[in-house]
Amino acid sequence: MINNKQQKRLKIFTWHVHGSYLYYLSQTDCELFIPFKKDRDELGYGGKIGPFPWKENIHEIEMEEVPKYEFDCILFQNKKNYLEDQYKILTSTQRELPKVYLEHDPPRAHPTDTKHVVDDKDTIIVHVTPFNNLMWDSGQTPTVVIDHGVIQPKSKFTGELNKGIVVVNNIKLRGRRLGYDIFEYVRKLVPLDIIGMGTDEIGGLGEIPHDQIPNFISQYRFFFNPIRYTSLGLSVIEAMMTGLPIVGISTTELSTVIKNGFSGFIDTDIDTLIEKMHFLIKNKSAAMKMGKNSSEIANKRFNIDRFSKDWEKIFNFAVYRKRNRPYAPLQNSFSGNLEQTLKFLS
Repeated sequence: MINNKQQKRLKIFTWHVHGSYLYYLSQTDCELFIPFKKDRDELGYGGKIGPFPWKENIHEIEMEEVPKYEFDCILFQNKKNYLEDQYKILTSTQRELPKVYLEHDPPRAHPTDTKHVVDDKDTIIVHVTPFNNLMWDSGQTPTVVIDHGVIQPKSKFTGELNKGIVVVNNIKLRGRRLGYDIFEYVRKLVPLDIIGMGTDEIGGLGEIPHDQIPNFISQYRFFFNPIRYTSLGLSVIEAMMTGLPIVGISTTELSTVIKNGFSGFIDTDIDTLIEKMHFLIKNKSAAMKMGKNSSEIANKRFNIDRFSKDWEKIFNFAVYRKRNRPYAPLQNSFSGNLEQTLKFLS
């Protein structure tokens, strides 16, 4: 295995698909290059848009200028990147570079029988949760899981507001999957605020700059996640890092993160969750204790240093493997353990 310390800073080309994730990915010791179009409206071509304190290692490139650059690895982040974008803006030489596909979501068409768009032994799929890795049919493509990583905020839970906070972008537009109906039902029975893009249209508080969110949510008694089916949301982890107890739907990866009565409450019965929300509103001391446990769990599993090192290992491994030996026929590694998977692929 290669020694990361002996490597130069790798140049990674990717697209701006998920602003929060891109921001945390920029904490790696890599140079990230993202394309933009002049109108910045198309998904993936917005450059450094959004309420994030972007670091200097994220470089914008005009779409037409991309062929002039040299990169070490291509990081895909959605189906469009993989099926269309690479052929529109990358040269044939650039398309021969090592490829990593970051899969943000679980399968939607069918939870267990959906084939991933990538079925290629020469590409590595990185899943953001073990649940996603379990559910996708990735064919012959080797896979690995890199758990989310979040920067520890300075703000800490105070919980003086006797209500809960929800953080979901465009919840009405995204409908049942993101739990809009659940949110509307619950907020009739429990005092709740909601922040995020498009929330001002449903009586919410609108979008809050990313670096101000921890301080903003720290005053609420609990964090409510109404989402039925998605990857483990970064907003949930950010709330845990801040020290809020979590109340949410016991599906996908959240069921492995929150322990009932210890760091919050999860269930598939919405009325049961409503009872637990009322409990937290009436019992601030219990909420503070659970929030402390929530923060400790998040710091252990989702710390940014581990996340950054894991991504650096994947990038370096992909580049090293491409440059130093031909690919051998592989089966899907089906492992959530990064070190075991890299040994398997070696």
